[in-house]
Amino acid sequence: MIPVDLLLVGRVARPHGLRGQVVVNAESDFPEQRFKTGQVLLVGPPDRTMAREIRDVRFHQGRPILALAGVQTIEEAEVLAGTELWVPQSTLEPLPAGTYYRHDLVGCEVRDTAGALVGRVTAIEGTLDRSYLVVDGDVMLPLVEGICLQVDVAARRIVVDPPEGLIDLYRGGGGRI
Repeated sequence: MIPVDLLLVGRVARPHGLRGQVVVNAESDFPEQRFKTGQVLLVGPPDRTMAREIRDVRFHQGRPILALAGVQTIEEAEVLAGTELWVPQSTLEPLPAGTYYRHDLVGCEVRDTAGALVGRVTAIEGTLDRSYLVVDGDVMLPLVEGICLQVDVAARRIVVDPPEGLIDLYRGGGGRI
């Protein structure tokens, strides 16, 4: 079970070079904030993490390449492949209005403007500028102003006005967009 205050920010993809650096697949819309020199990441499964400071970071093709304290050889970096990277939720900074952390939206109830239940958000996919709500694992709704009319994180509710037929299209109803 994942401790309540830990948030997944990335996974080590593979080693990079011979000096213990690793390439990371970021699980954050804010990789420049999550992966910067001096930042401490919790590395490993959530119940057995080890704190590792980022000694150096650079980005290549949008992916962070990290040098972590205590990882100095390619052999040590190879052991980390597939390892999860976490931060405590308490370290997150507040976001501007109209912007949300992914973990705040997952689990929210989604209703249309008539009040009909669409489902619950099971995931967020895409990038910051092209995010989609995944509802009940099968419906993808663009997280944009014209479709997501109201987001109330405290009430765990999102009101949507999707284009006609969009939900039916995903659920096999043969609707047309």
